[in-house]
Amino acid sequence: MAADGEKQQGHRPGIYKQKNKGHKHGKHRTKGEIERENKGRVSVTVLTKKQRKEQKKMDRRHKANQLRKNKKDMVLTEKRRLGSRDGPPHLVVVVSLHAQADAGAITKLLRGEGAGGIVHHNRCISGVSDSFGLILPRFKQRFTFLTDMHSLLDVTKIADSLVFVLDSTEGWDTYGDYCLSCVFAQGLPSYALVCQGVSELPVKKRVESRRALSKITEARFPDARLFPLDSEQDATLLLRHLGTQRQRKLGFRSKRSHLIAQHVTFTPNNPVDSTSGATGLGTLCVSGYVRGRPLRVDRLVHISGHGDFQLSQIDAPVDPLPLNLTVSRPLKPSKGGDVDMQVVVAENEAPVRVLMKADPSNRESLQAEAEVDPMDGEQTWPTESELLEAEEARKKKRVMKVPKGTSDYQATWIVDEGEEENGDMDEESSDNDDDDDDMMDEAMDKEDGEIDSQDPGSCCDSEEEEEEEVCSTERAGADQRYDEHMDEAAEEEGLKRYRDARANEMFPDEVDTPLDTPARIRFQRYRGLKSFRSSPWDPMENLPLDYSRIFQFQSFERTRRRILAEAAAEEDGAMDGWYVTLHIIDVPFSVMESVQSGKPLVLVSLLPHEQKMSVMHVLVQRHPSNTEPIKSKEELVFHCGFRRFRASPIFSQHTSADKHKMERFLRPDAPIVVSLYAPITFPPSGVLLFKQRNDGIQDLVATGSLLSCDPQRVVLKRIVLSGHPFKINRRSAVVRYMFFNRDDIMWFKPVELRTKWGRRGHIKEALGTHGHMKCVFDNQLRSQDTVLMNLYKRVYPRWTYDPYVPAPLTWVKREGTVEMEDLDME
Repeated sequence: MAADGEKQQGHRPGIYKQKNKGHKHGKHRTKGEIERENKGRVSVTVLTKKQRKEQKKMDRRHKANQLRKNKKDMVLTEKRRLGSRDGPPHLVVVVSLHAQADAGAITKLLRGEGAGGIVHHNRCISGVSDSFGLILPRFKQRFTFLTDMHSLLDVTKIADSLVFVLDSTEGWDTYGDYCLSCVFAQGLPSYALVCQGVSELPVKKRVESRRALSKITEARFPDARLFPLDSEQDATLLLRHLGTQRQRKLGFRSKRSHLIAQHVTFTPNNPVDSTSGATGLGTLCVSGYVRGRPLRVDRLVHISGHGDFQLSQIDAPVDPLPLNLTVSRPLKPSKGGDVDMQVVVAENEAPVRVLMKADPSNRESLQAEAEVDPMDGEQTWPTESELLEAEEARKKKRVMKVPKGTSDYQATWIVDEGEEENGDMDEESSDNDDDDDDMMDEAMDKEDGEIDSQDPGSCCDSEEEEEEEVCSTERAGADQRYDEHMDEAAEEEGLKRYRDARANEMFPDEVDTPLDTPARIRFQRYRGLKSFRSSPWDPMENLPLDYSRIFQFQSFERTRRRILAEAAAEEDGAMDGWYVTLHIIDVPFSVMESVQSGKPLVLVSLLPHEQKMSVMHVLVQRHPSNTEPIKSKEELVFHCGFRRFRASPIFSQHTSADKHKMERFLRPDAPIVVSLYAPITFPPSGVLLFKQRNDGIQDLVATGSLLSCDPQRVVLKRIVLSGHPFKINRRSAVVRYMFFNRDDIMWFKPVELRTKWGRRGHIKEALGTHGHMKCVFDNQLRSQDTVLMNLYKRVYPRWTYDPYVPAPLTWVKREGTVEMEDLDME
């Protein structure tokens, strides 16, 4: 027995003692309990990660308030800077949307003395007589008003605000709706709606007139305020609204520096030669206010409608529209009760300062196309070992007859029958340059639906024309006068285009097999696909020669984000709001002639790589006003951002797959991707498509936005060969009218067949020598079914890029008659 002073030891279980699981009481441990049990121990995976700092509720609320306040201050700073001493003048463009709306009366009221402004007629847009500068000491703001309509789209791209002049009863006419469609598609800046003549109406009809006009404008301008402009007091309210309204940002111009010319001079490169100034190159000095991002001297500048050029230096002349004014008031008021205000402009006659000069080593190049080396694909003289290896490979290699331009993995679809010679096909398979010739493409496209498939009535076209000529001679009176103004060639072309579009809609991509040409020769550039979605198609095979002239990004989206981020962080160069003079070198004299004719000159600084050619893709939607069929590879006029040019694009479906089906015509019911050769432009940017008629009028065809720059986008053209079941025996059937000889059947034997009612099958054997073939399907055919075979080939746009677009003519409706005016919608 232990002594009393000793303390009894408690029992401690050993290492082999059983430990039972705790009772599941249905509760979960909290984060605090887990931390207490871990006693500060953290797993290795958590230690390697960045610890996230937990903020309290009040701290999160303060942070959100601070971010909101910073954004609000930034917006207010930008709005107050526009038109102030530190920013460029507020550029306002007055656009008349109706023949009865007088834009001149609007500008006359804005120039009036009641508005309290100082008008500068000699310091406005160069070459434009209707423009004027306006300084408002009362609001501490300055404006530049432009009412010239010769280059509406060019001016609205850089305008800070638009003033739409409406009719007091109708709002806008047909031409006004056309202008609104174009402006909305390329990007609408801040605007104001103005109407005149409301005060002249009786008092009882004023409210009804404004209510009816507001109902008209709700469709395009929801929640827009309508300003009556019949007095100088109304003009003051409009100026106050223009200076204080919220500015709407346009993505394509906010990321690039741009300006509109205030003063332009031209100096020829060879002043000794008297004729060089009219036809040769020279230096164009353009003065204006920098807008958007800072303007760097080593970047290229694009003059809308004339091309890309380089800068030599940037000067800083005296601001022609300053706000540092001294005001003196007389002691006695005038007879009208208003106090006369004498304003003295304090102009500084300081000499012109040179801000920066271009470094030829750092200046961007004007190179638009990649240099093509015709000897790049040549090989040096082979060694003896290479010759021996080639000889052994030639003996072991199985020779097959393949179509021209067929690669190795394409040949696996073709069955080698060994019935024809191989010598001639070796030359055809090695000659890939002829496949991509433009003349060859055009001939093949015509054969797809025009040469091979002719309507029964098309054989009698000449007879019908003779009958029409005979009938036209018998007509008299109004009918004969009507026929004299009709363009027969245009009518015939429109009828042919309409028939092709209707046939393509009724029978999509169906092509008749020619009788006089073997199908294996006619369709040798096509191939069959087991599955359009999952079958492979190498995007780098059999590329045309034009692809050696373009540039390609490894990742266009990554490059776009990097360049736009660098442009947003730039702080070097001429800052926003500075009045500068740009010295543009090697400019043709035609640019100066355009300025002298009264057209405004718009310049934009290009981002890196934006002068280089590539394959651009545009997502467009057809405009409801256009109903004429627009065929693929037809020349169209593009307005892409600040650029405008002509090109021949191809249309394709907008899908997320790696292969895209080509559309022969521009569809009105679905968005279409337009692919073309054009200079690289980084999105976002609005795009407008116009079609120019023979008489010079340009019709708006489609509107959309830039999608991407991807030369590897595979666009496949599909043709469908059709046949008719002749004899049906359960799952097998005899099909005719798809081919007309035995060799064609054996050539296309590996390609899968389908029917319009959903049956699938394949060719089993040929019967006879006249094109009958035995086919096997997954189920029994119906006698009224049609057997189809899908064939595909890759297509590319045509290289018809032309940066010089002629000035279009536009139809304008005036007082019940239709006139044609030279309104340059460039």
